[in-house]
Amino acid sequence: MTWLMRPDVTFKSMMNARRLRPVDLARLAGVSTQQIRNYEDAGILPPAARTASGYRVFEEVHRRALLAYRTLMKGYGPVTATRIMRTVHEGDVSGALAVVDATHAALHEERVSLHAASEALEVLAGQPPAPLPRSGGLRVGEVAALLGVRPSALRVWEAAGLLAPRRERGTGYRVYDPADVRDARFVQTLRRSHYLLGQIRPVLDELRREGSTEALRAAIAARGEALAGRTREMLEGAGALHDYLGVVSPVSAAGTTTGSTAGGPGPSPT
Repeated sequence: MTWLMRPDVTFKSMMNARRLRPVDLARLAGVSTQQIRNYEDAGILPPAARTASGYRVFEEVHRRALLAYRTLMKGYGPVTATRIMRTVHEGDVSGALAVVDATHAALHEERVSLHAASEALEVLAGQPPAPLPRSGGLRVGEVAALLGVRPSALRVWEAAGLLAPRRERGTGYRVYDPADVRDARFVQTLRRSHYLLGQIRPVLDELRREGSTEALRAAIAARGEALAGRTREMLEGAGALHDYLGVVSPVSAAGTTTGSTAGGPGPSPT
């Protein structure tokens, strides 16, 4: 699969344009020349023609691909951005757009989840801890089953300072009282909304100390702003992809080799 400019921009005119070296693209993106070669090998850039001596010949289409990828990367992340560009260069534009759609849908689900978490946490914070299925507290396995999480998750949350169940005399087993189970529900709800453990601790600390939900509201607002920022970056990336798709079109063709550079083979091919 070789990628050329749109039919109104002929291959000859493209080849007559200023050729770009790996270092030219590297300077444009602020990466190493090896990274530019890696980008081509990964399908992020369309296949480059080679001289008879084996040197890569980059053109305007590669510069545009590089700019599109770097812009996509900000909102979609390097893994998804690579998948999008590779799929485009495999000739499956519809497949690439499906990846874009799926990523936007996932972000929407995060926003819906955040709204639901906000409402649920406000309810939890405004009520006294709910009574447990039995008196005397629950063991770690029982709490895990009640919340639908693994016991190991509860232990991780405890190690992070988010939970502090008391220990049973004699056995040393963890015993979760109603307040501990409420805190575990808080952690579980915030984790589902992609909060880091370090972001959850100040929310719980204030709730325990003051009974206040101000830190909770601030944390949710900050998460909402982060999602909005990512949405803007994804829109910018989608715009860059749209511009790139406007100047390239896939054609099935054999790899193209240009004439050798003046002065003989020179150093080893790049």
